[in-house]
Amino acid sequence: MTLHWLDLTVLIGYLALVAGMGYYFSKKNVTTEEYFVGGRSFSGWVIGLSLVGTSISSVTFLSFPADAYKTTWIRFITTWSMPLGVLIAAYMFLPFFRRNNVTSAYEFLEHRFGPSVRVYGGVTFIFAQLVRISIILYLVSLLLHQITGFSFVTCVLISGIFVAFYTVIGGINAVIWTDVIQTVVLVLGGLLTLGVIINHLPGGLGQIFSVAIEDGKLSLSEMTSSGFRSIGWRLSLTQKTGTMLFLVGLTSWLTEYSANQNIIQRYAAAKSTFEARKAMLVCVVSSLPIWAFYMFIGTSLYVFFQAFPTTEATEMLNGVQKAEQIFPYFILNFLPPGFTGLVIAAALAAAMSSLDSSINAISTVGVVDIYRRHLNKDQSDKHYLRVAWMIAGGTAVFMMVGALILNATESKTLQDTATILASITGGGLLGLYLLGFFTKYGNAKSVWIGLIATSLFTTWTILSSRGLVPDWLHIPFDLYYTGLIGNIIMFAIAIIAAILLMEKKTENFDNMI
Repeated sequence: MTLHWLDLTVLIGYLALVAGMGYYFSKKNVTTEEYFVGGRSFSGWVIGLSLVGTSISSVTFLSFPADAYKTTWIRFITTWSMPLGVLIAAYMFLPFFRRNNVTSAYEFLEHRFGPSVRVYGGVTFIFAQLVRISIILYLVSLLLHQITGFSFVTCVLISGIFVAFYTVIGGINAVIWTDVIQTVVLVLGGLLTLGVIINHLPGGLGQIFSVAIEDGKLSLSEMTSSGFRSIGWRLSLTQKTGTMLFLVGLTSWLTEYSANQNIIQRYAAAKSTFEARKAMLVCVVSSLPIWAFYMFIGTSLYVFFQAFPTTEATEMLNGVQKAEQIFPYFILNFLPPGFTGLVIAAALAAAMSSLDSSINAISTVGVVDIYRRHLNKDQSDKHYLRVAWMIAGGTAVFMMVGALILNATESKTLQDTATILASITGGGLLGLYLLGFFTKYGNAKSVWIGLIATSLFTTWTILSSRGLVPDWLHIPFDLYYTGLIGNIIMFAIAIIAAILLMEKKTENFDNMI
């Protein structure tokens, strides 16, 4: 596809704005304190919108509309627990991180359990984020390749180098402020898309609701071979139910707001605890409507292609082609010039707001938790700032190489494998932090016993799901609940181990709370 000059103008304007912001903020980055946490000077609304941008990636941009198009709104249930998760985090987790002016989420782990546990937290975070950003860049590059016709390699290099440029030189200031812009662009792109759909449908917005309700597309049902099945709200470990999906979501949000450096770094960047809590409120109030909106775009696309069917759209609905292609297909074929450019910019914004946050967070953890703490102590701040730039640049290179490998290999298999490895090594982090926050039990030995037990459990569930263990060892629950159960195991095993080993309770616990 050859982009219209209006689309190119919009794209170039958007990219120029982001690059300009990176260059502007580069002049402020004369210390690691400025580079990592922006001098701890941000207001709540800025950080809140940045958190929204960070939580939305190209996965969200493609998957939410795809799910609603092909199935129902069942995926949305996991987001309902976000307000509860954020409320708990704001009043129970946040004080631990704000009290000692931490820069990294994993400094707390050393205070509570010792340096080895801090290193574990930092290393697993870096590994998981390297996997994540490679996948995100891979997905957005596929999208750009499909829409623009540029080669996949070209799309990877352009996207990766551009994100690396403003992130490496601009630090957290550039990351946060560009995230704000990218969140706005993401919303505008979605609104324009919905406007075009409504304008084309004879019955407008009313037709979307009437057809969607009649066909069960707005329901909370699971799609089966025989049609939609009501999920119910009972407790179950063998089936997806509303209650269990809510609990899975709650586990995910609590982990996100207790152990994710992307989030904790923004706690640290706020100028006060009050502003940090305001940011969390802004994030909740903004995120849920945006996610619902992109689900609704998927529902609207379903109604649109019921009214104006095409072979490609039908194949995506029936599973012949991937449903994730439906939004790019619509962008490519049905948006007018100028609108296409803005929606492509929105797709870039969804990816870039996650990529820049992760690159900066990896750089922060790499310097604060590993390099400065264990490898090269007592150097000048300028030395650590240069190392931070090098780590950020190296991360960007790894990201691009990872995306190219995903494209050159059987991507689904590689992506699954990478995600599994991240799950094995990073499992149980919520249980670890809850142990540290709310009990006096646990030292390095008992914690490592809990972590090993959780990793073995996760490995067993994955092997079982792929038929690689005997039938009598097959897991008696849905693989979807591995994370939930794994965190419970981590928490329980660590406490039991601490009691059996007769470990002394943490002496400075009262000073931490």
